[in-house]
Amino acid sequence: MGKRRGFFAEMNYQAQQAEKRRRQQEAAAHRAHLAAQRQAERAVKAYERAQAAAARSTAAAKKAAEREAARLLVESRLAEVDSMNTDLANALADIDSLLAWTLDVDDYVDLESLKISEVEHPPFKPGALAVPAPRVAEPNYAPEPAYQEPPAPSGLSALIGGKKRHQQAIEEARSTFEDAHACWERDLDALRLSHAEEVARREQSEAKRLTELSAAEAKYKRECERREAKASAHNAEVTKLINNLAFDVESAIEEYIGIVLSNSVYPEVFPVEHDHTFNLVSRELTLGVSVPEPSAVPSVKAYRYVKAKDEIASTALPVRERKERYANAIWQVAVRTLHEVFEADRADKVRSIALTVGVNTIDPATGRPITVPLAVVAADRETFNTFDLAKVIPQATLQHLGAALSKSPFDLVPADNGRGVRVRGQ
Repeated sequence: MGKRRGFFAEMNYQAQQAEKRRRQQEAAAHRAHLAAQRQAERAVKAYERAQAAAARSTAAAKKAAEREAARLLVESRLAEVDSMNTDLANALADIDSLLAWTLDVDDYVDLESLKISEVEHPPFKPGALAVPAPRVAEPNYAPEPAYQEPPAPSGLSALIGGKKRHQQAIEEARSTFEDAHACWERDLDALRLSHAEEVARREQSEAKRLTELSAAEAKYKRECERREAKASAHNAEVTKLINNLAFDVESAIEEYIGIVLSNSVYPEVFPVEHDHTFNLVSRELTLGVSVPEPSAVPSVKAYRYVKAKDEIASTALPVRERKERYANAIWQVAVRTLHEVFEADRADKVRSIALTVGVNTIDPATGRPITVPLAVVAADRETFNTFDLAKVIPQATLQHLGAALSKSPFDLVPADNGRGVRVRGQ
């Protein structure tokens, strides 16, 4: 039996796996595991500190420090054992309650809930493209030179060659002014040219930035449109599935069952996979469930610390208990699977289920992959829905349905289906 999921079933399966991890993190068992783990880590760190202290101590204090380190070593090992036993107890409890996991849950799947009601877009982040370049500041122009005519001579100086000297002074002043003014004009032109070039460079840079910003905005818009289009296409497919399911399209019924089965979240210690086909004429679902091999189930009853050897030892579960637990897990999976499909199928699309629970393994005789059937059963909706699963013994339920059951699932003894599963046991 191989895994087979449609698009929506796979999407739903991944969502359920995420939800399972969230629930596990909130569970008391998980909190107990974390507490034990933290205690073990604290004990190890305390032991390491004690060892370091012993190394630094004087000879007189060294023995006391070593005794403290030895005590803390034992404490850390005991905390580690406690953590391991907590994990083991949780794993065994999960296996023992495979059927109970689903009884408090409505397995019906509202297909409308698979639609994307609102598309989430990441914020547009243009980064530096959103920041305009600073404007080019006006140059600090030097003041224009002003001509200052030399004062005219007066008194005796004016009578003795003063006018001539004054005329010379005027000519020199004018020459100096004209030189200064020409230099000022050259500096002014240079500043204006430099400013104009700087402004032009900024405008060119800004034009490039705005072009790139516009391109980034257009790209972001296209990405948003693609997400919207993808969501619309997804919703259209869901609507199509809903309509096809209403009109008894065989593939739609198969897809819905796949979604239901993808919702069936099992503990990590006992994962299962489903494969199914639906026959519209007979309205029978042929369903295969692959379960782990017996070796995947814990074989340890408890862990303990052996101080004399400074090692963690384990106590093995009795073989009988291992066999009983594994067999009971198989019976639970079979009943649980029938329950989940019938409960989820409110529209009564499936009238009967032909179910096989088996293990994918390697045939020791041929070395080739085989599936060993451990439970083979057929159940009709009307009969199965009369059962109170909170009170049943799964093996007895299967026997009541005339199932073919392995005499020893743990030893991978195949179920004897020679008489056919539709003949009730006598």
